[in-house]
Formats: sequence, structure tokens, C-alpha cells
Amino acid sequence: MNYVGIDHHRQYSHLTVMDQEGQVLRSGRVPNLRAEIEKFLEGIEAVEAVIETGRSSYTMVDVLEEMGVAVKIAHPNEVKAIARAKIKTDKRDPEVLAHLLRMSMIPEVYRRSVENRQAQRVLRQRAFYVSAMTALKNRVHAFLAQQREEVREEVARETNIFSEKGQKVLLGLELAPREKRLLEALLKTYRHLETRIGESTAFVEKLYEESREAQLIRTIPGFGKYLAVLVGGGDRRYRPVP
Repeated sequence: MNYVGIDHHRQYSHLTVMDQEGQVLRSGRVPNLRAEIEKFLEGIEAVEAVIETGRSSYTMVDVLEEMGVAVKIAHPNEVKAIARAKIKTDKRDPEVLAHLLRMSMIPEVYRRSVENRQAQRVLRQRAFYVSAMTALKNRVHAFLAQQREEVREEVARETNIFSEKGQKVLLGLELAPREKRLLEALLKTYRHLETRIGESTAFVEKLYEESREAQLIRTIPGFGKYLAVLVGGGDRRYRPVP
């Protein structure tokens, strides 16, 4: 068996191939393209690989597994601790990873299925829109707080300035032309985000309705619909990264 340690980056990766005796057979920087990876591993038989978990590490995992290479996904912090204790280094370079893989000392992480990763991206996008909406509402409140007393009093009479009625009140405020354009732009952005949140919420609902596993997970106390969709569909052989 030969072992490949991978230091993965967005455009390229550093790969080190090590044999069973711990000898480095090959090492280099490789573009993250299947043809380039196949070229680098050409002539190397019986390969197993390890990569640390990261934002885009699954793109490399998917390519390698399509090539027939078994891949382990490692916990970065635990790799560092094991490397320090066992081979007296703080490095987490590809040679260290290959060495730990050779010794069966890779601390693996929770393994997400393709479907679960797709669901995770949907949830993250919704969370992005919700966060942007919160920031926008704060910006509107700050903008209104900077207006003259008469405008602030008129705004204060509205229970919800972001309701349909509340927005009409805001658009009818007597403001300087430049200030009015700023407020109109903020409210236009609010309506855009409201639409995007509605779309992503409907997407999550559809994922939930299609996932029997998510529905079962939701029966557990403390699990809401969104968390159930996030957790559902993973590979239970691995534990999650804290």
C-alpha cells in the first residue's frame, strides 16, 4: 500500500506519496484538476489518501474517490496534536499526513454525503440572507434615528416599520431628496432580501419533506426542522468536528 498526504488549497494542492516503509516516493504541487492528479499518481499502485477537512476539501475527495482512491478526512487540530506527540513536530504538511496515515493514526471527522452537503449549502445560503436582513434592518433604524424630531416621532407611531403599511409610511416621510433616495434604496434591498429568504425557506421545506431521515431526527427533543435537515444524510461512521 502507498499513502498520499494532501495539503489542499483552492487552486492547487501539495501531494506527498509515501510507501509502507516511510520512504517518500513522490512530492509536488499539483493543480486541482483530475487530469493533473492522475498524471501525478501515474504508476503508483494501491493508493490510500488523507486530506484535512476544509472549506473546499470535498472537491478533492470526490475526484479521488471517482478515481478509485480511498480517502480519509482528518481533523486538523487533532492531527497537529498527534503529530506533536508521536513524531515531534507541529507541522501538518502532506508528508506528516502521509506518515500518520501509514501508521493508521488519522483522526477522522464526520463524513457528509453529497446530498447532505447540498442541503448544508442551502441552509448556509438562507442563513446568509437572514444575517443580511438583520444588518439591513439595523441600518434602516440607524438611518431613521439620524433624522429630525418630527420624522422620528412619525416613525415611532408605527408598530412595525417593515410591514406593508410601515413601509408606505416610511416612503411618505418628508425627507430631503438625497435622504429620501437613500431610504428608498434601503427598502428596495429589504424587499429583495425578503424574496430571497422566502425562496430559500421554501427550498428547505422541500428538502425536509423529501427526507425521511430528517423527519425522524426532528422527533428528537431539541431538533427543529432546519437542524434536522442539516444533520440528516451524513455518514454515521465519523464524528463531527467540534
